[in-house]
Amino acid sequence: MRFIKTGSTIDFMGRRWLALIFSSTAMVVAVITIVLRGLNLGIDFTGGTLIEVSYRDDVDIAQVRKVLTGSGFENVSVQQFGTPRDILIRLQQQDSGQNKVSDQVFARLSRAADGRVDLRRVEFVGPQVGDELTEDGALAVLVALMAILIYVALRFEWRFALGSVIALVHDVLFTLGLFALLQIEFDLTVLAAVLAVIGYSLNDTIVVFDRVRENFRKLRKGTPEDVINISLNQTLSRTLMTSFTTILVLLALFFLGGEIIHAFAFALLVGIFIGTYSSIYVASTAALMLGVSKADLMPVKREHVVDDMP
Repeated sequence: MRFIKTGSTIDFMGRRWLALIFSSTAMVVAVITIVLRGLNLGIDFTGGTLIEVSYRDDVDIAQVRKVLTGSGFENVSVQQFGTPRDILIRLQQQDSGQNKVSDQVFARLSRAADGRVDLRRVEFVGPQVGDELTEDGALAVLVALMAILIYVALRFEWRFALGSVIALVHDVLFTLGLFALLQIEFDLTVLAAVLAVIGYSLNDTIVVFDRVRENFRKLRKGTPEDVINISLNQTLSRTLMTSFTTILVLLALFFLGGEIIHAFAFALLVGIFIGTYSSIYVASTAALMLGVSKADLMPVKREHVVDDMP
């Protein structure tokens, strides 16, 4: 296609059908994966025991995991917590009581380390609490999406509002589908990351739609596809710089923050990438396919009633 003279260089909307195929395929795969494999829920949602121990010397977590699995403990998650000497152990719900399980675990570790290990803390999440957290977490995502729908509907024309919500659902499903596919543990920190992704993606979409609305009112020539392309090119540098600086921080957390926030940083990294993509292609393409036009965004002119009285 040919742009009008406004400095536009990249034909984003010309590739929207390829993006539509990719997004549709990704959504189908994500839904199928979530249904068939499910999320690998952590003890925050399933219930279980969390034990923190501190060794007096550096310890190999693979050896700790081997000691516990060899002692008959199943579904054990072992992570370094801060330093190579601090270990965080998560166990799924056991038949025996909380105190008994934690005592058994510490006894096995102490015996294997010749007593050179200290018990720092023990936390227990019951199955009822886990069920409540699961329901509350799902409700939090739904309430966030509904609140965003109301906000965007009040601020933008309804086609833009619907496009924003479609992009948000796209980002959430993509992130959850990837976690289900890779079977990465999904806990409360990851849920917080998903909610953060919703906010980031919406902010990026609003910046784009603000420019689209402005250009629809300012430019006299060009089709809706031209106007959206121009707006995307004008906001591209801001979008890339924001995403790049955010990704730098998340990469530092992902590689240097330790395993305790590994899933949190991974969820945000995925969300930043897919959120940037969706604000360019999913939200804008949806608004274009819904038939947004210049007439929809022009301010309504008020008719002045002339009094015929002398």
